[in-house]
Amino acid sequence: MTYANPFPIPIANQLLHCRKSGFLISQKRQLLVAGRLLLQLLRVSEILGLDLLQFVSLTSTDPIASQFDYSFLTFLTGVSSSPAKKAKKRKAAMRKRCRGLILLIGLVSLFFAINWWMLYRLNHAGVGSKMKAFNKNSIASVILKEDLKKVVKLRKPQKTVYGRLLAMAAHALAEGQNKPEPKGLWEEPHDGAASWKPCADKRDWQHNEGNNGYIMVTANGGLNQQRVAVCNAVAVARLLNATLVVPKFMYSSVWKDASQFGDIYQEDHFINYMKPDIRIVKELPEELRSLDLEAIGSVITDEDIIKEAKPSFYRKYIIPLLLKNRIVHFVGFANRLAFDPIPFQVQRLRCRCNFHALQFVPKIQEVGALILQRMRQNSSHPGPLDHYLVGPYAEMNVKKKRRRAAKSSRYLALHLRFEIDMVAHSLCEFGGGEVERREMEAYREIHFPALTLLRKSKRLPSPEALREEGLCPLAPEEAVLMLAALGLNRKTHIFLAGAHIYGGRPRLASLSSLYPNLVTKEDLLSPSEIEPFQNFSSQLAALDFIGCTASTAFAMTDSGSQLSALVSAGRLQGASTGIHTVKSACVSPNRGSHTMMRLGCLPRQGQKGNFEIGFCFSLSLQLLNSIYLYH
Repeated sequence: MTYANPFPIPIANQLLHCRKSGFLISQKRQLLVAGRLLLQLLRVSEILGLDLLQFVSLTSTDPIASQFDYSFLTFLTGVSSSPAKKAKKRKAAMRKRCRGLILLIGLVSLFFAINWWMLYRLNHAGVGSKMKAFNKNSIASVILKEDLKKVVKLRKPQKTVYGRLLAMAAHALAEGQNKPEPKGLWEEPHDGAASWKPCADKRDWQHNEGNNGYIMVTANGGLNQQRVAVCNAVAVARLLNATLVVPKFMYSSVWKDASQFGDIYQEDHFINYMKPDIRIVKELPEELRSLDLEAIGSVITDEDIIKEAKPSFYRKYIIPLLLKNRIVHFVGFANRLAFDPIPFQVQRLRCRCNFHALQFVPKIQEVGALILQRMRQNSSHPGPLDHYLVGPYAEMNVKKKRRRAAKSSRYLALHLRFEIDMVAHSLCEFGGGEVERREMEAYREIHFPALTLLRKSKRLPSPEALREEGLCPLAPEEAVLMLAALGLNRKTHIFLAGAHIYGGRPRLASLSSLYPNLVTKEDLLSPSEIEPFQNFSSQLAALDFIGCTASTAFAMTDSGSQLSALVSAGRLQGASTGIHTVKSACVSPNRGSHTMMRLGCLPRQGQKGNFEIGFCFSLSLQLLNSIYLYH
């Protein structure tokens, strides 16, 4: 039995078309279509006289009805009943995910490849300055670390303390390898320095005949202490209206130098230059040479004169003795004349002696000129103090290099006050342990017996207390930390002054390793050039004096006569060149400690002027002390 198919084909085809094409219809539209299909289904089943279930089973064999049934059920459930299609969809989704993952990996790889190529091109094209600076800093750090290993191994007793100090200095130097130095480090900081005028060469008094008698001076100490004693003797001779005999220098078991005044300074120039001020003779008159000065009470030692005595002291106690015996012999005479209060004319006389009358002998000037020439790297650019220091040899250096292009070559002079006598007299300890303590005790008993007796009779401050108060000279390892803290670049040229450093050359390993451009006079001069001075420490000190005074900057690790002499010379002589000059450098005492040390400076032609660098020892020494106390 066959039936006519009254099924609404357009509606079924519409549903099938929607499903196949993947169109999405609204929920309201879906309900409307489904309702219309149900109405049609009920109408057909009534015509055929079948219920709904029989109709559904009947239509399963009819192609059109089957099409309707599949479309209808699929539409109603929203899920395809075919497992093959589900698997196909899953595979398609998996392939899509794999393609996305591969694409992502490719993009990341491409990014890193392009980044590497750009860095490679920057490094080899010369435009990657920042990257190069980083590489150089890294290399410098490695080199400094290798240097530190060598330095620390040299002195095992100080390994813990100085190892930490050197590590701090090396870190600072490595970080600042390619950084500019602090602004104003090499410049004159004082605006009013240009208004300073030299006045030491001016005289406003009459010649002193020296009628009251003769003054003899036998100065002790090193070169600078002797220099101060000579200038004080000139001033005292003027105060007492006495005639000065050319000073003599005392032989010291520490310095072991038999040099006399004429071996270091030009006697004739000294006598002639001071003639308008005082009368100076080379020898005593014949009638006074045979006198036993000690027997008649004319020998005056440092114990008889208070330190930095005022002019009134000499008028009250020395003039009567001078008038009585016609001669007075000062032995030692270290810092035995005050600076303030003192008549202005007398102070100017003392400066005139120091900066004009005391000229080194030609052999010292000639070798000193070689030091300046080599420190300035054969520059034809003369310094303003060259004529004062090396006399006619300054012009010879300029003539030799006149054809060369002038350039400004600056350098720092460092006077390392770390001789064995300084270490022993300071009563400080420098990390050498029991061996160092026994060595210093033995040295004090021989060279400083009074200090040894004082230690036994009185309770003196301990080495730790002295260091806390800032009374200990800086060791070479500590000086490195100071230079690095100032911001001086590792390429800075440094002239190291000083002799007989305690510990010898190995003790300087930290300085020479971290500052490779550090040299001494022994490094600058050939053996034949320095040989005439080898056994004369004062003459060697004169070469150091020239190298320090002509430097662009001067630094000291402890106070001393050379600090005031050099910086005052720079102020006085520098002002005469018309270039800005530096303020007088000094070490200011604060409860016995060094609170600030200024690095003196000398002017340079073509520059704005001198400069002055400050050491804030109140902070720096506290840092060093804390490290010592920690260990």
